[in-house]
Amino acid sequence: MNDAAAARRWWTAWDERTMRLRALVRKEFLQILRDPSSIAIAFLLPAVLLLLFGYGVSLDAEHVPIAVVVDRADADAAGFTGALQQSRYFTVWPMSSMIEAEQAMRERRVDAIVYLRANFARQRRGEGAAIQVVLNGVDANTARLVSGYLEGAWQKWLRQSTRGAVPSFDPPVLVHERVWFNSELRSRNFLVPGLIAIIMTLIGALLTALVMAREWERGTMEALLSTPTAVAEILLGKLIPYFLLGTGGMALSVVMAVWLFEVPLRGSPILLFTASSLFLFGALGMGLLISIVAKNQFVAGQVAIIVTFLPAFLLSGFLFDIASMPAFIRLLTHILPARYFVALLQTLFLAGNVRSVLVPNGLALLGMAIFFLGLSRWKSRKRLE
Repeated sequence: MNDAAAARRWWTAWDERTMRLRALVRKEFLQILRDPSSIAIAFLLPAVLLLLFGYGVSLDAEHVPIAVVVDRADADAAGFTGALQQSRYFTVWPMSSMIEAEQAMRERRVDAIVYLRANFARQRRGEGAAIQVVLNGVDANTARLVSGYLEGAWQKWLRQSTRGAVPSFDPPVLVHERVWFNSELRSRNFLVPGLIAIIMTLIGALLTALVMAREWERGTMEALLSTPTAVAEILLGKLIPYFLLGTGGMALSVVMAVWLFEVPLRGSPILLFTASSLFLFGALGMGLLISIVAKNQFVAGQVAIIVTFLPAFLLSGFLFDIASMPAFIRLLTHILPARYFVALLQTLFLAGNVRSVLVPNGLALLGMAIFFLGLSRWKSRKRLE
């Protein structure tokens, strides 16, 4: 009898907790429908950011304006100039002298100068022609790209122009290039998966930070704390609706990445959902922690951007290679959940299910989700002060 009574009491208490949790979740969804800012954060924000960054941020250099100076117009000089004009990487501006070209570079109208001297044709048929290339090194990354593009255009033109002219020529090394994972060499394939991680960092933190702080400002949190509802139930009632919203935002981001930006998804969608869920729980935990400490929408929004978005944008490997950072900064990146999520997304999208990458990064996200959710629970007290 005692065991049966204890079991009934346990089931009764469980049923009461379940009813309270369902009521809290329903209350959150009703509040979301009445105040659609959360829907805008979950769905409109990722769409806008993906469109802005997906189309606006690129590590590829195309249609780079270059000046071409030719001392003597002949067939060889015209052939090389034509090869540059046909390349999608360059916009060629013919100029009459180096003085004019250098002035154009000072005025930032061109990013490089290609100079073909008067003896260009004679040297090419002899021991090999030398061309002078002057690069604008203000943007070192663009200068390196333009240098590589010009060298490739030069080698391609040499092969085409000497085809059949030297039949006995046998190159000592025959190069066959093979690029893994991103064979098209599109920077968008690398940037968009990382961008999804940055967007979900911002969304996850803002969703819970702002809405919790809003309840503190409006006084509804005090009314909620005065009920028999436990703190854990309140936190779960907040997490479940905004986790579903964040998952919807993640699904929208993935659909835009695959169908709009044509980024290949070579990994398992189930693993992608699992990794996204782990990361989203950690981001929501950070938002809860911020709202518990701040209790003010303006402060919570500023803290969420400074503490989550900016470090994720700069130190996650989204834009800048972590291996090239100083040792102290590399060490600092290990405390950022976005670092592990960026690695997971880029691997799942471009390489596939690489266990040696997925397992350690997934465990790191799991540990961080437990840490932030546990810290939020520890900082939450059922008191009004």
